[in-house]
Amino acid sequence: MLDQATEERIKQEISSNDVVLFMKGTAIFPQCGFSATAVQILSHLNVKFNGIDVLSDPSIREGIKAFSQWPTIPQLYVKGEFIGGCDIMREMFETGELQSLLEEKNVALASA
Repeated sequence: MLDQATEERIKQEISSNDVVLFMKGTAIFPQCGFSATAVQILSHLNVKFNGIDVLSDPSIREGIKAFSQWPTIPQLYVKGEFIGGCDIMREMFETGELQSLLEEKNVALASA
């Protein structure tokens, strides 16, 4: 179930950041292997992203699953578009699709 306030918070995060990763833990200290893999992929590509720790907010943890109609976390959004979870990110990274998508959408890279 997704309440209106949670939906608005999720929409706000997605619309105000080019790349958003809803994850367990933080980029510095991921709390599950899948979230750690997602962070590693984005970090390797030097992508600036906003990590949202779903463990610190149960309404976001459940709300993001209802919002995306995707049952697992992490979840990656690029320029407002839901991309997928860890397995999809890994597959897209390995084939070069993720890099192409980021370039096509003019995603800003983190400053070196």
